Amino acid sequence: MILEGNLRGGARNLALHLQKDENDHVDVHEMRGFVADELEPAFKEMYAVSRGTRAKKFMYSLSFNPPPDQDVATGTFRDAIEKAEKELGLEGQPRAIVFHTKDARRHCHAVWSTIDAQNMKAIHISHDRLKLMDISRELYLENGWKMPKGFIRGQSPDPNNFAHGEWMQAKRSGKHPNEIKATIRDCWAASDTQASFEAALKEKGYFLAAGRRGPVVVDTRCEIRAIAKAIGVKVKDIRARVDESTLKSAEDKKIEVAKLMQDRLTQLQQQRESAIDKRLTRIVKERHALKEKQQAERARLAKLHKERNEKETLERQKRFNKGLRGILDFFTGKRKQITIQNERETAQSKTRDQKEKNTLIFTQLDQYRKLKSRMDRVEEFDKKRRHALAEDLKQCREIDHGRQAVFEHKHHISSKGPFLDR
Repeated sequence: MILEGNLRGGARNLALHLQKDENDHVDVHEMRGFVADELEPAFKEMYAVSRGTRAKKFMYSLSFNPPPDQDVATGTFRDAIEKAEKELGLEGQPRAIVFHTKDARRHCHAVWSTIDAQNMKAIHISHDRLKLMDISRELYLENGWKMPKGFIRGQSPDPNNFAHGEWMQAKRSGKHPNEIKATIRDCWAASDTQASFEAALKEKGYFLAAGRRGPVVVDTRCEIRAIAKAIGVKVKDIRARVDESTLKSAEDKKIEVAKLMQDRLTQLQQQRESAIDKRLTRIVKERHALKEKQQAERARLAKLHKERNEKETLERQKRFNKGLRGILDFFTGKRKQITIQNERETAQSKTRDQKEKNTLIFTQLDQYRKLKSRMDRVEEFDKKRRHALAEDLKQCREIDHGRQAVFEHKHHISSKGPFLDR
């Protein structure tokens, strides 16, 4: 569990931030040491107390972020909060605890007043980053979670990792050379004229052109391959079927193919964006529907707990006798026994209610994780496809621009005349 804390002011802004609608669920779990029972007036109380001191930052805000794939019980969060409170020297201070659920992730915020109201001075908090790091390590070890590399003592995050996918993007062709040769050989064998050979090649994504030492093919990635070398036939035999004077040069053909592919890739890019947008829009709608459904489930459970607690509280109160019998129960100790029994049952009821709430929360988190996993897969697929298309478009544009630069350079030299400066 990662702990991130800081001293701060701005009572109203923090209260509004903790109750943002962008969260799927906001649960004000505890309000301790305040007259008010809502966040904004409670935080204003902290501000009012701080006015008696020179402290500008009168609150300590701490977030508790567990591993996203773990279902963490409320009790575990509370244990972490108590540890942090003790280490930071904030024991007994007014405190608010708020739980957030967003994108299949449940985390917690705790806010303390840092003003000692009895002595009217600010509590000094030192080395809080190191203290919180130690608590985080303990929580990872206690709960058996996989510890981030940056938390392991003596290690730090390595920024020099290279993704395998990025390295694979450097490969110029996705086909094995033998497969390419076999394709060109099949096209040659299946044709008996230049026209049929050219048509067969085009169907497979290759274009016929004139090279320096005989006919060549240009593929959709603008790679040039000699036909004679690819199919094991002499150049003179290929020239007997292919008239090079009717073909464009390999460089001109590369420009033509680059422009053709540029148009096609742009079209594919637009189709991809449209398809991805539709899929993401559908998932977002499902997410909103799931949010409303889960909020209704939490509201029903909260209502059930409230009604049941009111009923159970009334039943416990009925155990106390009134009048003379009540007085007699007081002196005989029966009233004390009933009080102890009621307190025990009340604590058991709270534990039961919290367990039911945790069960619902974990079920809802699992639902969100499944939906988020779908969205992540779509976004990852989109990222890879977008990157691949961008690389191909870049290559096509570079070929086109390079050809234009060569043309402009030659035109510039010819306009000067035949080396008059030599």
